Amino acid sequence: MGFLKPSPPPALPPVQPAPEPPSTEISAEEKEAIAKEQAAVERRRRGRKSTILTSPLGIQDSEEEKLETLLGK
Repeated sequence: MGFLKPSPPPALPPVQPAPEPPSTEISAEEKEAIAKEQAAVERRRRGRKSTILTSPLGIQDSEEEKLETLLGK
């Protein structure tokens, strides 16, 4: 081990076995709580979408607005 010779790398530690995965079974109470939360998220999402008046393509005129009215247009 001199100045110009690199020292050998240290030995690697032994590999530990992977831990067992947690149980994937969900209780009825947890399923109900998840369903309630997803329903709340959907309600909030629908509420916000209804306030957006334009699409990604811009303002889309409907056919009713293109028709002439009795008051003139």
